[in-house]
Amino acid sequence: MKINLCLLYGGKSAEHEVSLQTAKAVIQALDTEKFAIHPIFITKEGEWRKGPELLEPVETIKELQFEQTEGIGANALSTILSTNDSQTFDVVFPLLHGPNGEDGTVQGMLELLNLPYVGNGVLSSSAGMDKVIMKNLFAQEGLDQVNYTWFTKSIWEASPERCYEQVEQEIGYPCFIKPANLGSSVGISKSENREELQKAFTEAFQYDRRIIVEEGVTAREIEVGLLGNDFPECSVAGEIAPKSEFYDYKAKYSDGDTDLIIPADISAEQYTEIRNMATRAFQALDCAGLVRADFFITNEGRTLINEVNTMPGFTPVSMFPLLWKHTDLDYPTLIERLVHLALERHKEKQNIIHTFE
Repeated sequence: MKINLCLLYGGKSAEHEVSLQTAKAVIQALDTEKFAIHPIFITKEGEWRKGPELLEPVETIKELQFEQTEGIGANALSTILSTNDSQTFDVVFPLLHGPNGEDGTVQGMLELLNLPYVGNGVLSSSAGMDKVIMKNLFAQEGLDQVNYTWFTKSIWEASPERCYEQVEQEIGYPCFIKPANLGSSVGISKSENREELQKAFTEAFQYDRRIIVEEGVTAREIEVGLLGNDFPECSVAGEIAPKSEFYDYKAKYSDGDTDLIIPADISAEQYTEIRNMATRAFQALDCAGLVRADFFITNEGRTLINEVNTMPGFTPVSMFPLLWKHTDLDYPTLIERLVHLALERHKEKQNIIHTFE
């Protein structure tokens, strides 16, 4: 029997186009002898559109014909999230990046519908999406990281000068200013002085009501992939070597102005430290399925955790799949592993008792 696999992609997010790239890659890699593929496209306006069952890979997902569904009430959801013969999907793969997809919102809906889904749950998704909460949890776990502070838009608007002074006193220059809840390096700026800091605050607050300001360090950027549920496996390490000043959205997805070095040239001791810190971060956020963990190795030799990404870029040329390719796990097999991890986690949840007598 084929596994009825629903692919959720698109989304009401600045990372909509990234999600389309991911969906196309996954559809082309899936073995149609093992999977019946059911695409569901979410428009930039947040409309959900159900596509036809795919019996073979397609060249472009933009040519698929989708049904438009009015509203997202309970009845509409049950219709959308089922096969054409009204059977519920065996598993859902949310190929969604950024808010309204990677942040626990879709995961919460799938939990309410009791549907198995690939990847992280509500808590780990929301905590991993919010850079402030994530770093607070890392601090609680005792993981070494850069200095940081954060602001809400209302606080900034009420007293911008006080915010700038706080950054200069607590963080200093250079520093990085980021929206708290956005991935793929959208809205991120580096500031070397007060004028650049003012512009960076304005830029970041276009994308979120909260921002985080982080200490700038001179360091190598090292990443590893984690795969599993409670006891994840760790991939080889890779290094991000951007040719521009930092690894922004354009460097990631547009101009290819970045080298990905796999495996990274680090010592066995450094790899062991990164693997252990990554596993602690994974477990501290109660992650499941997949995570990419990002680190700095400073010129002084300190290993600092930067962040985890609970739905990393997932095309064959993205860092997460490439790390596993160099760990002897090819792209189609990686997808299958993730589906089976989702079913495993769902089965475990079904054994939880929800009544008390």
